[in-house]
Amino acid sequence: MKTTILQLFLHLLLLFSLSPLLAGVIGKTKALFAGRIGPPFLQLYFDIWKLFSKRLVISRTTTWIFRVGPVTGLVVPVLAALLIPFGAIGAPISFSGDLIFFVYLFGLSRFFIASSALDTGSPFEGMGAVREVTYSCLAEPTILLSFIVLSRLSGSLSLDAMFGQTLTGSWHSAAPSLLLILVCLFLVTLVENCRIPFDDPNTHLELTMIHEVMVLDHSGPDFALILYGAAMKLFVLGALVVGLLVPDTTGNMALDILLFTGCMLLLAVLVGVVESTIARLRLIRIPQLLVGGMLLSFFSLILLLR
Repeated sequence: MKTTILQLFLHLLLLFSLSPLLAGVIGKTKALFAGRIGPPFLQLYFDIWKLFSKRLVISRTTTWIFRVGPVTGLVVPVLAALLIPFGAIGAPISFSGDLIFFVYLFGLSRFFIASSALDTGSPFEGMGAVREVTYSCLAEPTILLSFIVLSRLSGSLSLDAMFGQTLTGSWHSAAPSLLLILVCLFLVTLVENCRIPFDDPNTHLELTMIHEVMVLDHSGPDFALILYGAAMKLFVLGALVVGLLVPDTTGNMALDILLFTGCMLLLAVLVGVVESTIARLRLIRIPQLLVGGMLLSFFSLILLLR
């Protein structure tokens, strides 16, 4: 019981305190490539704090659905984080089949955020909602197939066991499959968080935006919830990549936490490098890349079954 409470505390502490830092590291990395100083590492913390102190402005055409979207976008990553291990810190909640629950949690969040965009009656926000839902439908088979491969390797249907220390031996016996899964999970992390090459979070052109155009009418505390939820979503999906790449532990809890934190920051640097060296894809090319990721995960399963 004490162990579960400690795991819950450490999960929430890492999630709430470190997730906005990833955006700062990505911004600094992109600024370094562009020869600029860039915003401070803690910029997202400042933005969220400032937005919570601002007044909320709501359109008269919206309903209660408009307010549910930001709340769901914040609550879902918190629940999803409790299902996966953060390095050596085991998942506080674990049960057989929780991998399905994990995927559909994000589907629930996507549904309400897209619904809140449609609730405004704006054609631009509706366009962004349609694009995001379409791309997510293509990304979901990739993550499900990846989980199937990890489930077969671990012999469990629980995320805590799938990303546990059993992966250390799996890297020796099924390295090609795991390398493909690593690429697939990284692609899923980019597309689910609307990063380049799938979307540009810094763009301001309505015809090319995907996620950002969905939240144009949100302001004040609601927009702060959206930004915080998006940062936590990046942290949770990034934790899957880190858990797959560094499954082993040092045996010391403090060192394991430092190792996990360092790997998460390195992942943020990698995202910044990708965004600085690769141009955003044309919209018609994005489904092709997502289908390619789905095929990679399928080939990984074939390699494992052969």
